Amino acid sequence: MYPSKVKIVEVGPRDGLQNEKSLIALADKVALVEALADAGLSMVETGSFVSPKWVPQMADSAQVFAAIRRKSDVTYSALTPNLKGFEAAMEAGADEVAIFGAASESFSQKNINCSIAESLARFEPVMEAAQRAGKRVRGYVSCVLGCPYEGEISAHKVAEVTRALLDMGCYEVSLGDTIGVGTPLKTQQMLEIVARTVSVDKLAVHFHDTYGQALANILVALQQGVSVIDSAVAGLGGCPYAKGASGNVATEDVIYMLSGMGIDTGVDLNKLVKAGNAITASLGRPTQSKVARAMTGT
Repeated sequence: MYPSKVKIVEVGPRDGLQNEKSLIALADKVALVEALADAGLSMVETGSFVSPKWVPQMADSAQVFAAIRRKSDVTYSALTPNLKGFEAAMEAGADEVAIFGAASESFSQKNINCSIAESLARFEPVMEAAQRAGKRVRGYVSCVLGCPYEGEISAHKVAEVTRALLDMGCYEVSLGDTIGVGTPLKTQQMLEIVARTVSVDKLAVHFHDTYGQALANILVALQQGVSVIDSAVAGLGGCPYAKGASGNVATEDVIYMLSGMGIDTGVDLNKLVKAGNAITASLGRPTQSKVARAMTGT
């Protein structure tokens, strides 16, 4: 049984753009967020409040939040690794925030310079502040199907970190195949183990398409009862700490697949393709979405 409705969490403006080498104009970022909302996406990850030293591309996130024309039925979220980031996100008017841990000790050290346990401890002040502010917090777990440093990752470790984030107060946890090495059977086995520890309705999936497996893995996740999918328009993104990791699965490709299965997403595919083509044109390269290429003949 597949879900009749799936929620898409659009991560293009944050996860998709954060690793671009050349700085992107503020106007292009604002246009992207607005175009995604106009296409019917109900949740758009709009920016990230991290140190500009580490992620210079996200240094203008507050300006993006200030400039966008907001739709009342859209959640504009931000990534906040610590209390300082959370406070900046609140000042900018983020509707909700996200925190991120990893299922790999090595990746945690390389990515945020601390152990998994330390990273979770850092989030406690964020959770307390969010609770006081009445803001929802979403959790991310990186490297759930493999790590660039450790290789295979235990699904039990994924379950443990997921449980910790939910116990801390996250309303949902997105399981990320950060380097895109997962395959359908491994995805199924991982989700089955995690689902023994937490309820599937608290889970989302976040697949990168490095080896072309993302749609197949999403299909398996749907079969396991997951009904929230992260994706990035035009397949934007990558991972600076994961060599060869290409972009997120393209939102256009996910929407096309779900639509063909009779699953409602509320997203207008034609508008979405235009949004993706506009941002990739401003980046000076073609879209990574196969559906967008097929629909526009590029």
